[in-house]
Amino acid sequence: MTAESPEQIEGAPLIRPSTTDHPLYDSVVQACRTVYDPEIPVNIYDLGLVYTIEINDQNEVTILMTLTAPGCPVAGEMPGWVAEAVEPLAGVKQVDVHMTFDPPWGMDMMSDEARLELGFM
Repeated sequence: MTAESPEQIEGAPLIRPSTTDHPLYDSVVQACRTVYDPEIPVNIYDLGLVYTIEINDQNEVTILMTLTAPGCPVAGEMPGWVAEAVEPLAGVKQVDVHMTFDPPWGMDMMSDEARLELGFM
């Protein structure tokens, strides 16, 4: 019997933490909040679709995100929308947006604001 890896909880990978202490972090979050899932009247950040925002010392931004469902009709377009929202920010050198479905998105990932907007509170 082996000990459970610290990166795993009940067999599911943890979502890597964001670089919240970087000076650009709040601006990147605000830019993500300008992108909406066309089928849901809530921005992708408050929906919980943005899993990780990493910003390195060279101000290169890497965003790990998901969609509400793998078959989402805008799956091919959404990463580009996010990159287009973040790239113009002053100080951002480069933006890479990656898609994952592990862990799958769930309604519990929404912010309280999103739940309220959608009538779940």
